[in-house]
Amino acid sequence: MSVRIVDIREITRPISSPIRNAYIDFSKMTTSLVAVVTDAVRDGKPVVGYGFNSNGRYGQGGLIRERFAPRILQADPASLLNDAGTNLDPHKVWDAAMSNEKPGGHGERSVAVGTIDMAVWDAVAKIEGQPLFRLLAQRHGVQADPRVFVYAAGGYYYPGKGNDALRAEMRSYLDRGYNVVKMKIGGASLAEDRGRIEAVLAEIGSQAQLAVDANGRFDLDTAIAYAKMLRDYPLFWYEEAGDPLDYALQATLAEYYPRPMATGENLFSHQDARNLIRYGGMRPDRDWLQFDCALSYGLVEYERTLQVLRTCGWSPRRCIPHGGHQMSLNIAAGLGLGGNESYPDLFQPYGGFPDGVRVEQGHIAMPELPGIGFEGKSDLYAEMKRLAA
Repeated sequence: MSVRIVDIREITRPISSPIRNAYIDFSKMTTSLVAVVTDAVRDGKPVVGYGFNSNGRYGQGGLIRERFAPRILQADPASLLNDAGTNLDPHKVWDAAMSNEKPGGHGERSVAVGTIDMAVWDAVAKIEGQPLFRLLAQRHGVQADPRVFVYAAGGYYYPGKGNDALRAEMRSYLDRGYNVVKMKIGGASLAEDRGRIEAVLAEIGSQAQLAVDANGRFDLDTAIAYAKMLRDYPLFWYEEAGDPLDYALQATLAEYYPRPMATGENLFSHQDARNLIRYGGMRPDRDWLQFDCALSYGLVEYERTLQVLRTCGWSPRRCIPHGGHQMSLNIAAGLGLGGNESYPDLFQPYGGFPDGVRVEQGHIAMPELPGIGFEGKSDLYAEMKRLAA
């Protein structure tokens, strides 16, 4: 029996917090929550796929409701199915959403499409009765690995937050099983940031490694000045020093910083990923790529990005996506990425893991839940269920 999408619903929800990085504060941050409702029935209930966009980009309700969802709903239902007619084909749904769109311009529509795409993949895996990571491994002919590396992202600038509070935050991540933690830099002077870094390193000692993230704040001179300071420390990586599209800055920085660097979370297409590899001086033996499918047209496009990386001699193991969501966890477990970001205390209920999942030695074990596994996270599923009701 064929499957049909009967509705696509969106609601814009706040994920605000009184924190800031080097570039923005999160006091008015929002996300789009999407439900793709199908007429497929499992366990006596219609299958509903869910998706949302990552933090750092605002909700895309207007684009979803006015442009992309109508195209999918107006398409011939048979044109959205797999060859057997038994399930949706995410690539065909993606093609319908992107019909009549010019190339280029990946700033906001990539977020809207990525949010819908997440919900479509959730529905497809639920219809198949499989966790998404196992479905992906099966389709790509690879072995799934349910054990995924995760690191704890935090260390934001916060009103009145001194180094003692920063140390306590990082200690809490170690107490929860993480062995890599990340903090923000670039929102204070270089001297103050040096003090913050040294405070965290003193706290974590040999129990963990520290990554730092400038959120694209620096011009070339400042990026180099920080590189000269940072290379004194055994950091896990130096992340997004300059504007994400300034490939010359990134390439030049490699001359001054021999340790690992990371970037890519604000590149939203396989074409931009290819340009980063071509012109950004990234080194496949040590550097990390952070493309986030929820911000960059979804998994359909992320598959193209992974193909670009393979063509350019990069392993998917060098990818640790931004965003801290369960979609990227499934991709990591199913397609062999290097791990995933995690926000233990921020952007809830959208971040984190299903209930009962614990971090052990910097890794989590994927639960065997159909779809992406949202139903296993009770606070998040309560939000989603209201949208689908």
